[in-house]
Amino acid sequence: MDDLNKSLGFRYLQETKFNEQTLRRLPRLNIAPAHPYKQYADAEKVTLPADWKIDKRLHETLQYRRSCRRYTATPLRMEELAMLLWASQGISGRAGSFLFRTAPSAGALYPVETYLSIQNVASLAPGLYHFQPAEFALEKLRDGFAGKGVAEAALGQNFMARAGVVFIWSAILRRNFSKYGHRGLRYVMMDAGHICQNLLLAAEGLALGACPVAAFYDDQLNMLLGLDGEEESVIYLAAVGAKE
Repeated sequence: MDDLNKSLGFRYLQETKFNEQTLRRLPRLNIAPAHPYKQYADAEKVTLPADWKIDKRLHETLQYRRSCRRYTATPLRMEELAMLLWASQGISGRAGSFLFRTAPSAGALYPVETYLSIQNVASLAPGLYHFQPAEFALEKLRDGFAGKGVAEAALGQNFMARAGVVFIWSAILRRNFSKYGHRGLRYVMMDAGHICQNLLLAAEGLALGACPVAAFYDDQLNMLLGLDGEEESVIYLAAVGAKE
C-alpha cells in the first residue's frame, strides 16, 4: 500500500464528505461573514473603460450566464451534448504524448473524470455514461433513468432529475498527488472549476440552462457510479437542460 491515504489532501476529502448523519451533526463554526469585495479606501483610483471591443457573442455569453434550475421537456440534441463535452474536456491539441484539453490542468495531468446521467437527450438512451475524451466517445455504464437517484444524492435537489443531462465529475487523486503531494488537492479543485466554467459558458452559448452543484452525499453518488470513494471520488456536478 502506498501513501495516498496518508496525504493531507486525501484526509481532507474524506473528512469533509457529506452523508445524512454527518450533515445533521455538521458543526456550526462561529465565523463572521466577510464583505463581498475588498476596498482600499485611501488608494488612488483609476476608472477603467467600459467601451471595450470584444466579440459580441463572447460578451453576451459572459454577461447573461446565470444558474438555471428550471428546464422544459425539450430534449437536448446529440450535437449539443457533443459540444458541451468538447468545451468542458475535449482534446484541443497534442505535444508528444500529451493530449491537451480545452480546460487547463496542472502539469497536464487531468485528474478529473466526466460521467453523465443522460436523462433527456434525443437519440440517446437514458442511463449512466462515462466520457472518453481520447476517442471522443461515451461508454455506457448502466441502462435506465438515473435522474431520481442523482437528485436524491444531491440533497434532494429535484430540478436535477428534470435536466436533460447531469455532468458528474470525479477525481482520480493519485494522478495529481503522485506529482504534487499534499498540495495536489488545490490543483484538483482548480481543474474542476475550470472544467465546469467551460461547460457553463458553452451551455449559455447554446441557449441552454445550466446549474453547478456542490452539495451532495459523496459516497451515495460514488456508489451510483461504482466508484470506491478513495482512489476515485465525486467532487462536483452540473445540470444542463433546455431553458424554461
